[in-house]
Amino acid sequence: MGQKPAQPKSQTAGPKSSQPAATKATSQKTSARRAASSKSKKPISPRVRRIHQAFVASTDLRPMAQQLLQDRSPAAYAGVEAYARGHAKEDAGALAWLVVGYAHVLDHDYAKAIDPLNRAKPLAGDLGDYVAYYLGTCYLQTGRQGEALATLADFATAYPDSLLERDADVSYAGALLIDGRAAEAAELLEKDRLPARSDIELALGKAYASLGQHAKAAGALANVYYNMPAAPEADEAYGELRKLPQAPPATAAQRKTRGDLLMKAKRYGDAVEEYRELAIHANAADRPAAELELADALHHAGRNREARAELTTLPGASSDQNAQRLYILGEVAWSMDENEAFYRTVDDLRNTAPASPWFEQALMSEANLHLVHHEYDQALDAFRELQQRFPNGSRASYAHWKAAWLTLRQGHNNDAKQQFDEQITKYPAGNETSAALYWRARLAEEDNQPGMARAYYLKLSERYRNYYYAELGRQRLKKLPATPDPPPHYAALDHVSPLVREKIVLSDPPADDLHWQKAELLGNGGLVDFAVRELQSAASEGGGNWAVAATAQLCLDTGHYDRAIEVMKRSVPSYFAVDIPDLPQLYWEALFPRPYWTDLKRFSLVNGLDPYLVASLIRQESEFNPAAVSRANAVGLMQLLPKTGKLVAHEAKLSHYNPTQLYTPAVNLQLGTRYFRGTVDHFGGSFEYALAAYNAGDDRVEEWLGEGKYRDPQEFVESIPFTETREYVQAILRNASVYRQLYGAP
Repeated sequence: MGQKPAQPKSQTAGPKSSQPAATKATSQKTSARRAASSKSKKPISPRVRRIHQAFVASTDLRPMAQQLLQDRSPAAYAGVEAYARGHAKEDAGALAWLVVGYAHVLDHDYAKAIDPLNRAKPLAGDLGDYVAYYLGTCYLQTGRQGEALATLADFATAYPDSLLERDADVSYAGALLIDGRAAEAAELLEKDRLPARSDIELALGKAYASLGQHAKAAGALANVYYNMPAAPEADEAYGELRKLPQAPPATAAQRKTRGDLLMKAKRYGDAVEEYRELAIHANAADRPAAELELADALHHAGRNREARAELTTLPGASSDQNAQRLYILGEVAWSMDENEAFYRTVDDLRNTAPASPWFEQALMSEANLHLVHHEYDQALDAFRELQQRFPNGSRASYAHWKAAWLTLRQGHNNDAKQQFDEQITKYPAGNETSAALYWRARLAEEDNQPGMARAYYLKLSERYRNYYYAELGRQRLKKLPATPDPPPHYAALDHVSPLVREKIVLSDPPADDLHWQKAELLGNGGLVDFAVRELQSAASEGGGNWAVAATAQLCLDTGHYDRAIEVMKRSVPSYFAVDIPDLPQLYWEALFPRPYWTDLKRFSLVNGLDPYLVASLIRQESEFNPAAVSRANAVGLMQLLPKTGKLVAHEAKLSHYNPTQLYTPAVNLQLGTRYFRGTVDHFGGSFEYALAAYNAGDDRVEEWLGEGKYRDPQEFVESIPFTETREYVQAILRNASVYRQLYGAP
């Protein structure tokens, strides 16, 4: 029954539910907002006016279009086709036919896409470029080269503002190649080479190969294979490259570039092959570096014995390379649970490369390994050594904090007080400062120093507005006895820089911009990727700061809550340090949405749970993507394992249950809240313990609870040895607090 450790969620396809009822209200609110923002001093062109009218008229298409593009079931196809026929003389009908055609493209059923795309043509208006591009591509895919050529020949002239011009050129070039007009294809594609795209380079390579210009062909194809190895065209480019007579052999630089990019893409097995070739052909001077890269790739690919064999000796290695060799050997030993061998490599690094960054990394691994095995004295020593040897390193703040925390856990309160203040003084910008402020205040409370506790809690609340510890500090502030005003001065607090308050005021989107209006209309068709691309174009041309909010709103309106959250996280990465009024309301609504709220609230309350806590758990687990599937095969909003879902469904007497229902939000919420309630009860009503178990499993939490006494659940949370689980619990509790601030009583 224990849940898996949280993993990045795969956005794999799966059965989906219809959109939540709240979408309609959101759309109405958004339409009103957009109508208000569309007021402009400039006259609106007839083209823009027409496309805006089409947007207004097609709003009711959105839920059907979304459903079709999500699951592409026969019923969904029938629904959108019926809408298209019912609006045959309107632009909204053309949009519906475009959606049907595009859905068939997603199914790779190009022949079936042709008819709806042709039906969309007469009233496509400024979406004509999308219709023409996909129609021409479908003609090409079904062997109708003449029609493909006719459809795409004058694309740039017919649609001079289209963002699809380069895409259309690729399809048109493909048709030209089949028609024996390789020179025209090459000339067309040459003008599109920058910025580089894998599909364009592949098509250009094929065109030059057809012309017998093998050197140019090899250059384009090699560009794809070596410089864009994660692209879907990379393997085909390699196949074409091998067909060329006298193709130049790969250079060492090309192999290294490809290997490095594959490692970055976590395609470790493919990187192994590239690094192996690099090592085989390397000269004596370059061979140690190549063998280190090969060993590291083998280790990441889980082939640890091979990695170790590569590093038994490393002739000609520099001192730094030998340090890296020892570090990788240590990581191999760690992965194989050979702890004594791991500790020996750390000792070797300590003796041979005490100032090396490889030793710095190894010390962090050593400290964490001791911590996981509850060897607290050794962990404390390792963290302290790490901080003292590398006081300005990237891990120094964390290492200092862990040493200070373990000092507190060992009962050395006076030393801990000093070290908490050192943390604040030495690393005021570190991620651990909020924790140091909170626990220094806690110790002041225990020493009956309410004035000091108040000063530290106030600094914590003011500087780290919506952090986990800031809310805990505000709760404790309410219980402190009155103290003289102003509170005493504490020098350590002077090192904490004040919160930079910069309120964001959104500019209006350019209502007269064609790309903006196309984005709105495409959104009604559920064509979110197209719409986002149009929004970005409008923003790049018109300036202003409206685009992020508009993109997030588009994602919210179309039920892509996970994408809205990610857009905002990238745009405002430090939002937890920001006061609520300093960001636009839309930012917060995108960061902390409430989809499926009726069911979420109902099932939460039935199980005695705070709906905001459940929403926060879902936000952490799946970001409200009902089709999310983890690497451990946990499914849906609350990321339930199929075996867990089956067991809880039996307990709930859910008739006719089958595992695919975990993709249905209502069922996932019903079973997930019941399961979580059971976990809370198992741990005596503690949400902190239950959340830790939801992430790491009941057995681990039982083990951690058995490692000593804790002042309260907050001390337990900070003591969790798994960083992922500790941050998971703190994030969910923090997020629940933000939900309450934003929306009031659930």
